[in-house]
Amino acid sequence: MITNSQLARLGLFDTRVPRYTSYPTAPHFAADFGADMFRDWLGAIRPGSSVSLYVHVPFCRRLCWFCACRTQGTQSAAPVAAYLETLKAELALVAHHLPEGVRLSRLHWGGGTPTLLAPDMIRELAEAIARVAPFAPGAEFSVEIDPNEIDSERLDALAGAGMNRASIGVQDFNPDIQKVIGREQGFDVTRRAIDMIRERGIQSLNADILFGLPDQSRARMSESVQKLLSLSPDRVALYGYAHVPWMARRQSMIPSDALPTPQERLELFETARRMFVWDGYEEIGIDHFAVPADGLARAQKAGTLRRNFQGYTDDTSEVLIGIGASSISRFPQGYAQNAPATSAYTGRIREGQFATAKGHLYGGEDQMRARMIEALMCDFRIDAAEIRSRFGIPAQQLSEMFRDADRAFEGMLHVSEQGLSIPPAVRPLTRLIARQFDAYDMSQQRHSSAI
Repeated sequence: MITNSQLARLGLFDTRVPRYTSYPTAPHFAADFGADMFRDWLGAIRPGSSVSLYVHVPFCRRLCWFCACRTQGTQSAAPVAAYLETLKAELALVAHHLPEGVRLSRLHWGGGTPTLLAPDMIRELAEAIARVAPFAPGAEFSVEIDPNEIDSERLDALAGAGMNRASIGVQDFNPDIQKVIGREQGFDVTRRAIDMIRERGIQSLNADILFGLPDQSRARMSESVQKLLSLSPDRVALYGYAHVPWMARRQSMIPSDALPTPQERLELFETARRMFVWDGYEEIGIDHFAVPADGLARAQKAGTLRRNFQGYTDDTSEVLIGIGASSISRFPQGYAQNAPATSAYTGRIREGQFATAKGHLYGGEDQMRARMIEALMCDFRIDAAEIRSRFGIPAQQLSEMFRDADRAFEGMLHVSEQGLSIPPAVRPLTRLIARQFDAYDMSQQRHSSAI
């Protein structure tokens, strides 16, 4: 059994480290990366293949103080309507360069608050996406839904467009904590939204809940998790609140002296984790849980679990196309990110150009290290035979990498001819262990707490 003193000595409580939803991580994307590369990568997609599509809607009716996403507040429909026109123009550009026969295996609308769109806007956006590519058989269409910003008409429009998975942000059900983080959302409001979703035949439900919020205690965490369990979500993301007010100025509204210590954060995570497991959920990677019949649980058992900018996924598409301001696309060749500012993004699209502002072209050992990090984050193990076969690395060199990582963690890892694995007791250190395989500069100011 690993102790807190060992975890502290190995850096869990005082280190900032990437979440590794990409490799290299977004801070290492180059600013001299242009739209020509993005266009060429689109054209290189295999005809008839399946891709994923992410659409970013950066607007919110109110800005929650805890959130570090790229969002902007609006009380008017005019900016949203104008942004929708830009999305439609970008989608038309993508359709123009996309090879024939491409289909969508996954479609996700995120934000911000996609449900800020009026019903007619939802239908317009869905129709614009359908003109880009049809759904593949068994495709999944998910939408992030704010229970405070949804009604029957909008849900009818989403269901009519083919939404078959909904994602609900919970954060915490305690009203005092909700006030402190600027996200007041009563349990009854959340339950009503979920009831309306299920009444429309949408049975697949994700929920996000946070640990590490101000004034959280194990008792409050237990109460919130129990309420969430009563709603029977299929998947749960148990994220650690990242307090980064130097990046997200709205977080300065949250009193830092009310935040739990790193050791208390670990206790909060373990409290919630045990409750999900006791209720029959499978542990998925470092911070997700799913019922055994869910696609994530099946993918984990099959060894096909993947990790992307939305967290864990069972989607095996090689290509993820990001639409909207700040959206990131992933290709076999690398990453491309749209201009983060809505004004800059809109300006480029209205000029008839893609809004690519940053990106990364894979080189050197990037793809090998990306696969090793993803394997650790998804499966807690690296298969040596897979890495040697796919990337041609000599066995001796790979063994040395494994031994170096093991030494850095005081011999707590399992290293053999078959590869490297992380024992269950050591898994709180997974992100730190993954960092051992990261060849890029680790500036702690750019990342969140390791726990």
